Amino acid sequence: MSDVSMLLAQAASAPNPLEPIVLMLVMMGIFYVVLILPARRKQRKLEELVKALQPGDRVVLNSGILGTVAAVDADTVHLRVDDRARLRVLRSAVAGLQSTPQSDNAEKK
Repeated sequence: MSDVSMLLAQAASAPNPLEPIVLMLVMMGIFYVVLILPARRKQRKLEELVKALQPGDRVVLNSGILGTVAAVDADTVHLRVDDRARLRVLRSAVAGLQSTPQSDNAEKK
């Protein structure tokens, strides 16, 4: 009888070989939901914004340059930075739309 109870005790204390795999899958799922999905959403939103650029839109470039879209070509955007200064940059250089100070103040109230 003691042999049977000893075998049952050893079997009960033996680790399940699937536990590490399940734990790894859960951790990968959490990583995907917390990091990868939000980054994809942000990237899609930026792509849609760049596709919808029109003359007159105020944009910010990745380098921090602010400007107004003067013209849009297939791969490039012509920005008016100053009265005399114009830049031609790739669409991929656009980081987003420039927020106006008035709308920022309205949101804080």
